[in-house]
Amino acid sequence: MKETLDESLLLKLYREPAYPPEELSPLALAYIGDAVYEVYVRQYVLAQLNHRPHVLHQRSSSYVSAKAQAKALRHLLPELTEQEADIVRRGRNAKSGTIPKNADIADYKQSTAFECLIGYLYYTKNEARLAQIMDLALQAVAQTEAASPQVPGKED
Repeated sequence: MKETLDESLLLKLYREPAYPPEELSPLALAYIGDAVYEVYVRQYVLAQLNHRPHVLHQRSSSYVSAKAQAKALRHLLPELTEQEADIVRRGRNAKSGTIPKNADIADYKQSTAFECLIGYLYYTKNEARLAQIMDLALQAVAQTEAASPQVPGKED
């Protein structure tokens, strides 16, 4: 992202949370992190492809699934600061009270941890680090996509 912090559309949409990011629950951070990552992925997919909405949805879904986010987090772990690793631990250990429908529990916990990290970086307004983390995550998932390409518009 080449924009400055003040010019960022994402941060123009920013609203101060009720509590400092460090005091928000991991699930609250994951809640906003999910939305921030979804927007980033959709922009990434649109920048690469110009397909029907169904294909765009398929492509973006392959990046935002629990399995893909778990893979991205595994790829990111060595790159995280101590503080970021602590946020990830909090997210992974959070008790959501729900059972995932389309993911195994380990991937679900890892994806919650990933979303928690994204939410934390968003709420701390650390845009440069947020962009770096999301770019690394997309690269990790794209490597998986390249290893098992899907025909656009074709269901599994």
